[in-house]
Amino acid sequence: MSTDAPPRSLSEWFAAAPLGRYLLAREQAYYDTAVVDVFGFHALQFGLPEHDFLRTSRIPHKCRIAHDGAAELRADYRDLPLAGNSVDLLLLPHVIEFHPDPHQILREVQRVLVPEGQVVIAAFNPWSLWGVRRRFNRTAGAYPWCGRFINLPRLKDWLALLGFEIAAGRMCCYVPPCTQDKWLTRLHLLEPAGDRWWPVAGGAYFLRAIKRVRGMRVIVPQRNERLAPKKRLAPVPEKVAARDETLAVRETSDA
Repeated sequence: MSTDAPPRSLSEWFAAAPLGRYLLAREQAYYDTAVVDVFGFHALQFGLPEHDFLRTSRIPHKCRIAHDGAAELRADYRDLPLAGNSVDLLLLPHVIEFHPDPHQILREVQRVLVPEGQVVIAAFNPWSLWGVRRRFNRTAGAYPWCGRFINLPRLKDWLALLGFEIAAGRMCCYVPPCTQDKWLTRLHLLEPAGDRWWPVAGGAYFLRAIKRVRGMRVIVPQRNERLAPKKRLAPVPEKVAARDETLAVRETSDA
């Protein structure tokens, strides 16, 4: 990678750089597990259309959206041509770090997701050795170090303001950002140790959130049955002028 031209996009870095291939393998494994049990009708992937992170999803309609490349739909992430409350699952693999307006992207995600819909985000962690490498990398436009790495607590705050509830998450890539395959292979033992001893220092992290929508329940006051009197029959006058009684009255009068 040192002798070749720097990658011009994140997709090129995933394909050409040993470190990019190392991260891509772990991200693909995570997405394969995270999306397999999410059900619905529509699933979207933002960015990186060359890589199918929805390949294990059982949702019938799947679509990859990007500005260019092998995308099935070309659109701006900030203004999607989609109806609101229409998407069940949405993936954001390293989108918010390389876009000038990440807040609007998250607002658009909140708009198109159905209630209880899920979003799975992958991002680089600035509180790691990868974040240190980014600070010392002075090459303009060098991927992925040219991105704006967003720390995990800040991203959680952004999602909470939009009404999302964090469902799951994890870190990965605890190895130093080496540029050679042999060092990545030798330092692979740091992965299980990192999950146990320094779980916040992974080079990248994943976050799965669910869109929550508060419902309204109308409470109807119960009627007090004791205030309503029971129905009673109205009294009806009865005729008692029978023939025997009339005779008895006459005999009494004659006597």
